[in-house]
Amino acid sequence: MARPRLRIKSKVWLEANGRMIFSDGRLQLLEAVAELGSLRQAARGLGMSYRAAWGLLKVTERALGAPLLAVTIGGRAGGGARLTPEARALVRRFRRVKARVNRAADGAFARAFRRSR
Repeated sequence: MARPRLRIKSKVWLEANGRMIFSDGRLQLLEAVAELGSLRQAARGLGMSYRAAWGLLKVTERALGAPLLAVTIGGRAGGGARLTPEARALVRRFRRVKARVNRAADGAFARAFRRSR
């Protein structure tokens, strides 16, 4: 019987005062807003309500003390949202830390579970 291929998985998130304020879900939400130009469309694309998406981002904004979206209200041209410089920096930094954590976890796993020959 073949041995199963083992892999290590890790999750990274940011907490403030013991409360999760940013994780992969919010990262995906911000990236969808950047792509679609709308929080409503981003939320819909991720299968969540606008209200839930808005609430998640507000929690993160309060914890960080910085706005994540620059929003324009409807009208003839329609409304929209774009990431603030703080949000773009958060996305970039979070992705960088996740990549580093994953590389470190992969290395630790490889060292701990080397197949003996």
